[in-house]
Amino acid sequence: MMLILHVLMLSLLSGGSAKVVQNFESECGQFFANGKSPTRFSGAQYREICQTLNNGVYYATFYDTYNKIPVYSAYKFEGIKNCKRLNKWYIEPQLDDNNGSPSMKFEKDVNIKTLGDHQALNKDYKKSDRDKGHLEPVFQASSQGCADATFTLTNAAPQNPSFNRGQWRDLEKEMAANLSNQCKLPNTAYIVTGVVPGESKINNRVNVPSHFWTAYCCLDNNKKCKISGGFIGENVGANVTLNKKTVKNLEKELATLYNIKSFKLF
Repeated sequence: MMLILHVLMLSLLSGGSAKVVQNFESECGQFFANGKSPTRFSGAQYREICQTLNNGVYYATFYDTYNKIPVYSAYKFEGIKNCKRLNKWYIEPQLDDNNGSPSMKFEKDVNIKTLGDHQALNKDYKKSDRDKGHLEPVFQASSQGCADATFTLTNAAPQNPSFNRGQWRDLEKEMAANLSNQCKLPNTAYIVTGVVPGESKINNRVNVPSHFWTAYCCLDNNKKCKISGGFIGENVGANVTLNKKTVKNLEKELATLYNIKSFKLF
């Protein structure tokens, strides 16, 4: 009996029931349309994260520990909440230590010798020419707690400052306004926002994405995407063009960019 209990405790500590999970469709599938996550890649470098802060689970992130950036974050949009910005950034302890906290923490509160082996740290962005670009943004957060939880480096990737503060921020607000008007209860809006790895790094550690992309689905009572669409843009300067796409066409472009046979968003 004692051996069984010991094995059970090890299993719990390994991340199977905590923030870094074995299958986030079963652990935090409420953030995916019809409980089905976007395409996940195979390989030891990828982690599935139920983004947790102070025991609240707010969204889901598929994370690439090799490139030290997320592939995508998925979340529900519940209207414009006018949340405040936290402006200090958490990290995910369990990416570098299976026995780490199941909740995101500030770096100063984490005592892990290998911290940063599998994720970006704040120092990676210092003296770089890149912003910490949110995937789930504050403007689309469902509560102040969720807005705070978006400030984790597992939900960010190096983004051109002009792009981040210009067209991309305008797009985040435009999507929020349109979904607030067009996707009313009992319909539910789901958003997936991601990046495509590029060919350069900041601090010789963190990949700078070549593209940022986002897609939305307003799920009706019949569990169908009543309203849907997407956008993709190169992670360059102020003059970047954000291309509007159907979900199907965005999936085709992402499959090409990720060099895989197919990519499914919803």
